Amino acid sequence: MELLAVEAAGRGMPVRAAEEPGLSGPAYWYGGPIAGARLAGRLGFALLEPSDGWLAELPEEFTGRRVRAATVADAWAIDRPTFVKPPREKSFPAEVYTDGSRLPGTLDPAAPVLLSDVVTFAAEYRLFLLDGRIATASRYAVFGRLDPRPLGADRADRVVAAQISEFVDGLTAEAGNTLPSAVVVDVGQLLDPYRAGHRWAVVEANMAWFSHAYAADPARVLDVVLRAAGPREHVRPRDEAFARC
Repeated sequence: MELLAVEAAGRGMPVRAAEEPGLSGPAYWYGGPIAGARLAGRLGFALLEPSDGWLAELPEEFTGRRVRAATVADAWAIDRPTFVKPPREKSFPAEVYTDGSRLPGTLDPAAPVLLSDVVTFAAEYRLFLLDGRIATASRYAVFGRLDPRPLGADRADRVVAAQISEFVDGLTAEAGNTLPSAVVVDVGQLLDPYRAGHRWAVVEANMAWFSHAYAADPARVLDVVLRAAGPREHVRPRDEAFARC
């Protein structure tokens, strides 16, 4: 957040905290979904976000695993290890649950969740997409542990960057119209016990205005955020279906 604030200030944009009194719009937003939804109407911004079921609707060639959209009530009923995550708000930790009894019992039974097979990602990368192209990217985890690194820092990274670009080209050709024009997509190298090497797969899609930049270029991250959470009148026709005000 501090890096984006510095970049925005350098562009002559005033940066204010959400709690500051007397705020008025039109404005741009970077922060959580609950506060964003509360302030959107008063400050005149629209929030672009992928649909809750986007990952579950992708062909398995892009997910590398079975993913289904469900509810908390469905998750409570699982009887084998399953990766469970809320699609939007961070209402409970996204992780592998051995069975449904491990999930909090205070959740709304009708709240949406995503259920997926348990897999291992050797490395995970955060991609800030603008109009279906990678604006900037960063590695953020290795075998599930936080390990940010700029993408393309050395020769090996440039090979990875080329592989990711090719994968994203295929993804956007198949499902680009099912995502906002400004969005974050996380991808990873999936360990596959049935084939040598790694396989690229989508980890998840996220709102750009609620995504950590890690080691990505703050200037390009800000470009994506400004499109994803800007004045309502600036929303493009193709993004109307993804806009929450």
